[in-house]
Amino acid sequence: MDSRRNFIKKSTILGTGISLLPGLTFGINNSNNNKHHNLKIGMIGVGLRGTNHLDNLLLRDDITITAICDIDPKRIDIAVNKITSKGQKKPLTFGKDDYDYRNLLDLNNVDAVIISTPWLWHTLMAKDTMRAGKYTGLEVSAANTMEECWDLVNTHEETGTHLMILENVNYRRDVMAVLNMVKQNVFGELLHFRCGYQHDLRHVKFNDGKTPYGKGVEFGEKGISESAWRTQHSLLRNADIYPTHGIGPVAAMCDINRGNRFMTLTSTATKAVGLHNYIVENGGKHHPNAKLNFKLGDVITSTIETSNGESIIVTHDTNSPRPYSLGFRVQGANGLWEVDGNRIHIDKITEPHKWDKADEWLKKYDHPLWKKFGDLANGSGHGGMDFFVIHAFVEAAKKNIAPPMDAYDAAAWSAITPLSEASIENNGEPQDFPDFTRGNWVKRKPYNWIKNTY
Repeated sequence: MDSRRNFIKKSTILGTGISLLPGLTFGINNSNNNKHHNLKIGMIGVGLRGTNHLDNLLLRDDITITAICDIDPKRIDIAVNKITSKGQKKPLTFGKDDYDYRNLLDLNNVDAVIISTPWLWHTLMAKDTMRAGKYTGLEVSAANTMEECWDLVNTHEETGTHLMILENVNYRRDVMAVLNMVKQNVFGELLHFRCGYQHDLRHVKFNDGKTPYGKGVEFGEKGISESAWRTQHSLLRNADIYPTHGIGPVAAMCDINRGNRFMTLTSTATKAVGLHNYIVENGGKHHPNAKLNFKLGDVITSTIETSNGESIIVTHDTNSPRPYSLGFRVQGANGLWEVDGNRIHIDKITEPHKWDKADEWLKKYDHPLWKKFGDLANGSGHGGMDFFVIHAFVEAAKKNIAPPMDAYDAAAWSAITPLSEASIENNGEPQDFPDFTRGNWVKRKPYNWIKNTY
């Protein structure tokens, strides 16, 4: 922890340089151009995810947490104790009602805001934050409906305020190594991707805080933490309700919104049995929740076509027993990589018709970001990737420049939810993606994740 704090302090003073895209640099040549030498941050939502962001922010010497908001006073107390224990002044606190966050946004001593609240609040809070002129960091998923996707784009364009979707998986070490391989043309011309969110969350979706962890069968008003709100989506929607962990990294690899874009989507859903079976097993067949009809199919499968001719299969599977996997597969004309099995095959290099272990390949193409700062990211959460996503947010906000993953990305990635819902409802009928860039995807430059990294 001390080494990470020392790194942040030194990089702020000396300007240790890294770049994630044109214009987003962390270099000495840009240190005098920072809009804010000490970024004043407000936080809306300090539950488990928000607290993780708070922990990473408090390792830095170039930020001050000036205000926090949460409707749970216990979470406010936890956050305040963390902040003051690091020697910072006690922040202003808000949480008297659901809309008290707007009083936080009125503060002059808040430059940037991180939103880590339940999904249904994301777009409304992000719109209000952009309208208040605060650099906006928004947790995933960013939007739930097509109207909300357009709201994010329209508000960004109307206000000129930047929004960054805080998709941490884009910074996962193996994902960035494969991105490096893509940009160096190891796989050849890109053809096909697979990705998704495959994570057994049944114990998360049912938790009343009274029964042993993983054995509860309550949610909603009787639930705690994510079970208080997340499970309701499974009850009411049949869609890929959480697409960005998978699609974010793939979108970066095939330059979505920057020379390429999503064109159409088709989706199918299996029947829904997983949550019902879990309730019966842990609460009994006579429990009131055993009578509920959950709408979300246990496995949602969506196929996306891009303007450049790639296909992408996105899977959502959180209500059945299974090991965790984001199911990544990256395939080009010269070979492919699959995360499950940690395997790779490259034409004329690996043995014909056989898989090769990917370890040495991932090591060889380890992204320069991870090569230089991987040790410092240890302990930051989710295998280190939380360090990088917060670092990118802070540096972009300090300079008030476009973030690595912007409002157009937030809209395009989140649009999978309403489009998959419409496709499933209409027996798999193809749905057209809106062009959230209004034609500018043709001329927007791809992220330069490799060049000028230092």
